[in-house]
Amino acid sequence: MSKKFSGSTVLVIILAVCGFLFLYLPVVVVVMYSFNTDAISSFPMSGFTLKWYKAMFANTELIKSLRNSLIVAFIGTGLAILIGVPGAYGMYKLKFPGKKALEKMVILPMMLPGIITGITILSFLQLVGVVQGAFAVVLGHTTFLLGTVLPQVYTRLRQLDRNLLEASQDLGAGGAQTFFHVILPNIKTSVFGAALLSITLSLDEIPVTFFLNGVFTTLPIKIYGMTRNGFTPEINAICSLILLASVAAVIISNKLSAKEAV
Repeated sequence: MSKKFSGSTVLVIILAVCGFLFLYLPVVVVVMYSFNTDAISSFPMSGFTLKWYKAMFANTELIKSLRNSLIVAFIGTGLAILIGVPGAYGMYKLKFPGKKALEKMVILPMMLPGIITGITILSFLQLVGVVQGAFAVVLGHTTFLLGTVLPQVYTRLRQLDRNLLEASQDLGAGGAQTFFHVILPNIKTSVFGAALLSITLSLDEIPVTFFLNGVFTTLPIKIYGMTRNGFTPEINAICSLILLASVAAVIISNKLSAKEAV
């Protein structure tokens, strides 16, 4: 049976397709040009090559900035997990005045424009005597990554049966035993998913890093500086690899969250 679409439905479909093309066509172009034989991005492509990926790995400054980004991402994510998971468990277990307000405040660093978050963190770090550099960047990333870890873990905790806590206490388990042997095994996939998403967000962060980095260069800042003279095939190559890793991390994160929610 053929389906008839109204004029408004057709218009919505056209607008949706245009929106997706606007968002994702540039990404396809970047990936495509990373294999272009010519150094100048032009269409049609003159040939297919992997030489720009080899040039990317030979670019010591680019690889160094990538290493810096990975260090910040993993340390910042680790600290966010160490702070966010116990924080989410405390919010789940305890009742205290202002709990509802706190639930909304924890995602504030993710909701605020990056420039506001960056300036705010920079002002606070200067107030306590922390200079711009690698340590400041890690603290900045940890701050806004908490807005990813804590809500995601807290949402999963709220789906748990509270009888698990009571049963654990009735069997004589202490608070730490309950957390590590009862709660954590039931939320481990959410924690892992939050970690993957946090790493992805950290690798993509520019505003907070820009205000805190000093002479410490991460990959987004390095690419931003290189693009002032136009995109080079090396930038296309490394962006393609980062895109592939980011998509994989997001897919795995969503799969784990969906699996644990069942």
